[in-house]
Amino acid sequence: MAAADGKKYRTALIGSGWWGMNILREAMASGRIQVVALCDVDAKVLENGIEDVKSESGGDAPKGYKDYRELLNEAKPEIVIIGTPDHWHALQSIAACEAGAHVYVEKPTGHTIGESRAMVNAAKKSGVVVQVGLHRRIGPHHVAAMDFLKSGKVGKVGMVRLFAHSRGGAEMPKPNSKVPETMDWEMWCGPAPMRPFNTKLHPGGWRGFLDYANGTMGDWGVHWLDQVLWWSGEKGPKKVFCTGGRPIAGAPVLNDKEQTTDAPDHQVATFEFENFTAVWEHRKFAGNGPEKHNVGAYFYGDKGTLHIGWKDGWTFYPADGKGEVTHGDSQLQEPEGDSHNIGALWADFIDAIDKKRQPVADIESAHRSSCLPLLGMISWRCGRSIQWDAEKEEIIGDAEASKLLKREYRAPWKYPV
Repeated sequence: MAAADGKKYRTALIGSGWWGMNILREAMASGRIQVVALCDVDAKVLENGIEDVKSESGGDAPKGYKDYRELLNEAKPEIVIIGTPDHWHALQSIAACEAGAHVYVEKPTGHTIGESRAMVNAAKKSGVVVQVGLHRRIGPHHVAAMDFLKSGKVGKVGMVRLFAHSRGGAEMPKPNSKVPETMDWEMWCGPAPMRPFNTKLHPGGWRGFLDYANGTMGDWGVHWLDQVLWWSGEKGPKKVFCTGGRPIAGAPVLNDKEQTTDAPDHQVATFEFENFTAVWEHRKFAGNGPEKHNVGAYFYGDKGTLHIGWKDGWTFYPADGKGEVTHGDSQLQEPEGDSHNIGALWADFIDAIDKKRQPVADIESAHRSSCLPLLGMISWRCGRSIQWDAEKEEIIGDAEASKLLKREYRAPWKYPV
């Protein structure tokens, strides 16, 4: 993948935990970057990340920062990788764009639709390349399945069902604890509300807390709902309704002594498009043994059903039950037991920078895909259907729901315009 001129891009990582370092390792493996800086609000995590880069990069000696703004000002990276929780994506991406850096940011684009649109605007204004971590857009078996779907062999598709199911039971509160001495909890919370520190929340558990993420639908749902827009070319649905709750996990707990997550343990969201209906569903209980597939998407056409999965590849089942079942195996990288196609997505990102083109998971399309679970969450919070104008990105005739397109930031942080 080496460039003809040997160009290596000065690269920084913001958010140096497990997933951020996974992305950075793929970036280093490409041979196209020089790691100049790492940022994290936990000094211990930051130190470990720097040591890993020194030992694995073959000579890079990045400088460490606690504040991403200082990093951008001093290190002047050409590429910034953002591996922080969702509530930080917008401010950090926008700042990187304004600093003239190309951005690789994890999905979903923003915590709210207004943040996400502001990220698109910043990228367009600065002219940089922004790749979002929707790696299924380039995964070989996803591409093959999409080619099969678009070939017409599934027929006219009238409904899509997308899902991610797992097992679980009642959630017990966990005692709050002292903030680790090496960590700046104030900075970790940033523009979002500040909760008591709890190891259920950090590290890794923040996806189940709605102050910082949007639960399973925001985490898993964006990957699979993205498949719908990739296939259809639509900008968004006309109408959205979402319901769900925590009947198994139990009512959320938050007090000075203990807390639980507060995201729903199951949700069903219906997205009404012009010529088809898409349904997202997740459960964090019961598994999905009877259906055999725990994760994926079913595209229901008049010629049969196409399942696009994760580790189980893709399979087409003819409608008449007599034709041949067609199957394609999954093709995934396997770093440390996690399966994805980050290496391919990174290669596309670098090529897009080299050739000044749009990457496969560009900020505009990723923004539209991120809007789907975020609209579902707005409907769920309001308890009613919402009508959506995908061109204007406005909720029609519902002032209360429209307020949820944005949210108040905690001082002194300012919501992006």
